[in-house]
Amino acid sequence: MDFFMSQESLTAVEWIFRAALGFIFLLLIAKLMGQRSISQLRFLDFVMALLIGNIMAHPLSDEGLGMKGSMLTMGTLVFLYLVGVYLSLHSTFIRKVLDPSPISIINNGEILYKNLKKARIPLESLLSELRKQQIEEVHKVAIALWEPGGEISFFLKPQYQPVTHQELSLPFKPFDLPAPVIEDGRINLSELQKLNQNEFWLHEQLKKSYNVTVHEVLLATMDKQAQIRIYLYK
Repeated sequence: MDFFMSQESLTAVEWIFRAALGFIFLLLIAKLMGQRSISQLRFLDFVMALLIGNIMAHPLSDEGLGMKGSMLTMGTLVFLYLVGVYLSLHSTFIRKVLDPSPISIINNGEILYKNLKKARIPLESLLSELRKQQIEEVHKVAIALWEPGGEISFFLKPQYQPVTHQELSLPFKPFDLPAPVIEDGRINLSELQKLNQNEFWLHEQLKKSYNVTVHEVLLATMDKQAQIRIYLYK
């Protein structure tokens, strides 16, 4: 465990051990923080990411620093982070501080310039986000909100929203997400079994409908009606 403590120099193996320990410890820290901090980088998560990255980087690059202090510091920060998350769930005031309310930046087709400045969003960035959502004109937007996580939510005016089956009184089928039963030339047995089928049946269907073998298929998906769609290597 010499690599764990401060040293004048470390061997290559000790550097590897230190890096492996740091990696495992960071995985545990990320697990404790939960998926929220990964999928949605909010204000508190952003602060934690900066601190943890900076704290862990030093002992992994400087043999004169031991890992004990960094790991204790990170453990304390994660504890405070979890306390902050808990308090934000039970206190409206703290929730508003850590997760502020969305800011309206477009209202009824009009850009709210003061709110745009408040959110520190350049006009070109707003136009870029509109293009990403395939919205070509600002006047089509009923409301746009800048969310605490940094994303912008757009809601179109009713006349520009897509027509649904319900509005046209058309019959529709229940949603059915096709499952990948072949990936990169290999059969996904777990997904195939969920659909109550087996390998022999799949081989027969590929031969009968497409005249191909499993190894020729890059991706094959199947729905609950046993309809198969394949994508071949090209």
